Amino acid sequence: MVDRALRLADAEGIDALTIRRLATVLGVTPMALYWHFRNKEELIAGVADRIWSEVRSEVDPHANWTNQLRSLLESLISVLRAHPSASQLLLGADKLGPACRQVTEVALGVLRGVGFDAVHAAEIVKSALWTGLMLVMSEPGFNPGMAEDEHVELMRRKQIEIASLPPDRYPRLVEVALPMTACGPDALEFHYRFGTDFFIAGVQAMAPSGGSRGVVPPGQHGGP
Repeated sequence: MVDRALRLADAEGIDALTIRRLATVLGVTPMALYWHFRNKEELIAGVADRIWSEVRSEVDPHANWTNQLRSLLESLISVLRAHPSASQLLLGADKLGPACRQVTEVALGVLRGVGFDAVHAAEIVKSALWTGLMLVMSEPGFNPGMAEDEHVELMRRKQIEIASLPPDRYPRLVEVALPMTACGPDALEFHYRFGTDFFIAGVQAMAPSGGSRGVVPPGQHGGP
């Protein structure tokens, strides 16, 4: 039921995700779904946690803590990119489900283990989520309801608009017309790699004593 709701949101947008619409897709009456979800908010919370369940919460206990944190963020970004509706669903969910709690617990364990206090660890975890959401939603041409060829055409028009600015007044803008609007595979790879590197570098710079030691998160055990 939740998987079908996620496919519906991905295909038609989050606005289409209603109890009545899902019931129609499943071929049941809306009352049958109310046994599981009392309202749309509970449905969204359930689908959001389904998305969180796809984020890999296992980290290599022998890896450097920055690589552990990076693997969590990269997995989150990968899941957000795989589901067009994911960003809106996570933003719209008010409650933390079991899958979300698990990922958060591991991330906090990595940060606390390297010396961050509880306040800073919590802020970094929240910032990591917003970084993932920001990177996906700021992807050049991002629009879940737009076809791929429409994305390309939109960015082509934006590139022409920037490149056509008066170069004597906006020389730097004209200079970056292409990289600011590029949306090919190489440009997208750079977009996500740079954003992830930027976040990890910032956290590492704030780490107590440089945060050089490795971390074994709670519930996981390394070697002897």
